[in-house]
Amino acid sequence: MKIVFSFLILILSFQGLRAQAETDSVTQVKPAGFPVIANDTLFYLQQGIGPYSAEERVNQINRKLADFISNENQTADSLKVFKNNTSQDIMIHGTIIMSVTDKDADQLGLNLNRTTNYYFELLKEGLTKEVVFNWKGLIINILIALLILGAFLYGLKYYNRFFRAIYIKIHAQEGKRIKNIAVKNYQLLKSDVLTSIIIYAAKGLRIVVLVLVIYLLLPILFSLFPWTQGIANTLFQLILTPLKKLAVGLLGYMPNLLTIIVIVAVTWYFMKLIKFFRVEIENERLVVPGFFPDWAKPTYNILKGIILALVLIGIFPLLPMGESDSFKGVSAFFGLLIALGGASAISNVIAGVVVTYMRSFKIGDRVKIGDVVGDVKEKSLLNTRIKTIKNEIITIPNSNLLTSHTINYTTANDEDGLILHTTVTIGYDVPWRQVHKLLIDAGLKTDLIKKLPKPYVYQTSLDDFYVSYQLNVRTRDIDKMSRIYSDLHQNIQDGFNAAGVEIMSPHYRAQRDGNQSTIPQENLPEDYVAPWFRIKKE
Repeated sequence: MKIVFSFLILILSFQGLRAQAETDSVTQVKPAGFPVIANDTLFYLQQGIGPYSAEERVNQINRKLADFISNENQTADSLKVFKNNTSQDIMIHGTIIMSVTDKDADQLGLNLNRTTNYYFELLKEGLTKEVVFNWKGLIINILIALLILGAFLYGLKYYNRFFRAIYIKIHAQEGKRIKNIAVKNYQLLKSDVLTSIIIYAAKGLRIVVLVLVIYLLLPILFSLFPWTQGIANTLFQLILTPLKKLAVGLLGYMPNLLTIIVIVAVTWYFMKLIKFFRVEIENERLVVPGFFPDWAKPTYNILKGIILALVLIGIFPLLPMGESDSFKGVSAFFGLLIALGGASAISNVIAGVVVTYMRSFKIGDRVKIGDVVGDVKEKSLLNTRIKTIKNEIITIPNSNLLTSHTINYTTANDEDGLILHTTVTIGYDVPWRQVHKLLIDAGLKTDLIKKLPKPYVYQTSLDDFYVSYQLNVRTRDIDKMSRIYSDLHQNIQDGFNAAGVEIMSPHYRAQRDGNQSTIPQENLPEDYVAPWFRIKKE
């Protein structure tokens, strides 16, 4: 890079020597304004006209004068003056070269007519003046051009060597400073791939810098010769104009940029403060009366979303295109799409917030939501995921949680345990005390059932054909509810069969003569024989 900088310094030095040779060491003070040139500098203008600035106005005048000079069929005698109400125009064959206004007259301290005549005479003299070709200056410029090209070609050799050395050093760092990039357990980029990417980037930088140097070199070479100075000015303008606009825009945007930086910095530290309190409350190191620890994370997320939304609203007008109609139109369009297409999602989000503060359940709880029974595995703003005893993952939208009842078996599991219940129906011919005893004995024989408090039975209804008996037992192992129910039903069947009590549900006919008992064969007496039908004749 030192070679490139040295090369540019050399070019600027040659340009200085050229300028010094042309002016013969005479120091001149540049007048204010922009020069109007026709073979030579004729005069300077400081005032713009209409929507054009002074610089744009002068550039148009110079372009028209250059077209006139390049046309050999036109002479300066074609210059005419046409007077209007507010200005006077200097024209050639119907083409306005320049318009003279009262501001131009005030600049010279003359009236409008005398100012127009002054500029008219200067233009006519400049267009009729013969240009004396300077062979001495041309030879000097040719030598300067050859020196610049020689220096460029000489520096290009070391420029290529410099980048080849960079490529070798990049390869040498593979596996050392250039290591694999991994996100958790996923390997995003290997070191060899990352090395290739860096080398390609370096090659791209080499081409960009070389093109930039050549682009800067061409206007300098073109400016050495009169017949290519227009090309040089155009190339320089292509670089300087966007850079100038960029610099002006950046300076004008600095107050807004500083405001955005201050807002972002304050928001960043405020969010860190809120996060600190969230962690303290979540770990129960900070106790706020009436505020539960499991509310800390969702409350933090809600505050975070509100704060970020307010910050976005605050910095939105400060963005470079924030006030443009197109930007506002696109923003309104996306807002309308979200409003129309995200109604259900927004309702789920609101329901998720409500469910969170209702504290109906938390992660790991055994719940029943509608007809779904299982353990809560995930709870988000949009939905809740339940894992059933069949290892099925069921996703329930949060809006459904507000319209259906939720049973939480975990929070109901206090010191006495969760009460499980099942119902059997027995005919009226069996004494209820016997049924109570058989059911309680079946409950006590079941594993994972608490012996104290003792199981108990409710007679829930007296129906047309049978009595409904509800057995209530307690357990602390709510995650094994299905197994407990299965074992309990087995013990009820075994107990009733052993006692010779038939479970006839929902109902049966009272006539039993001639029918085989419904009790399993292994529980019947060895000499059991199905009875005959008895018919009595009077």
